[in-house]
Amino acid sequence: MTLFHLILVALVQGVTEFLPVSSSGHLILLPSLTGMDDQGQVIDVAVHVGSLVAVVMYFWTDVRMALHGVKRLAVGKVDTDGAMLAFCLCLSTLPVAVAGLIIAVAGWEEHLRSVALIGWTMLIFGVILYWADRTGLNAKTSAQWTAKDAIVMGLWQVLALLPGTSRSGITITGARRLGYKREDAARLGMLMSIPTILASGFLVGGEVFATADAETARAGAIAAVFSFVAALIALMLMMRLLRSVSFTPYVIYRIGLGVVLLGIAYS
Repeated sequence: MTLFHLILVALVQGVTEFLPVSSSGHLILLPSLTGMDDQGQVIDVAVHVGSLVAVVMYFWTDVRMALHGVKRLAVGKVDTDGAMLAFCLCLSTLPVAVAGLIIAVAGWEEHLRSVALIGWTMLIFGVILYWADRTGLNAKTSAQWTAKDAIVMGLWQVLALLPGTSRSGITITGARRLGYKREDAARLGMLMSIPTILASGFLVGGEVFATADAETARAGAIAAVFSFVAALIALMLMMRLLRSVSFTPYVIYRIGLGVVLLGIAYS
């Protein structure tokens, strides 16, 4: 891969990972629409590592609290805010981990990479995000996250296994339907991404990096750095914008891209 290709993939992943517009869909579309070679699993894993570091850094206060809570969970107690957060993150990750394992074992991944599917998921789940954002109450904060809500949001997150759905977008949709404020819905969605990315990374990362040569590892490191920078900037801008605007600009982008992709797929 050329340096330009590496940077392009890293920027696409970094910018789209935490915005409700689907990073996986954009990464699949990149080689389809540009004619470039597919970046391969090593680079895919590397750019996800970069974005993971970005979200951990941005929400470090919450992450640190959850890590301390793991100690309480280890002795069977959920008696602190940190333990409750860690418990809810575990619950919210279970559905997508099970569903992802089933898809991987069944070998269905290649059947989920079509331009037509991404076009439909972009369009449909963009409309659903708009509906949830407009009709959802602004009654709850992230500090009020419950085990029941975590499971519900975890079930919503399973839909993100369809490329084009957007993991952050669908978890935010679920949170808005449950009555969480926009910024708090985004915060919970971002925190849910941490164990999810870790789980998917463990699933494929070990085998991928074990077979990578020095040149591929170097390319992965470069991609991870650029993805980290792009993801951190995108995350900071989105969280700041949500204090004054809705998710409508992202919905408009999703619908527009979805229509274009359906036009390409069925032309």
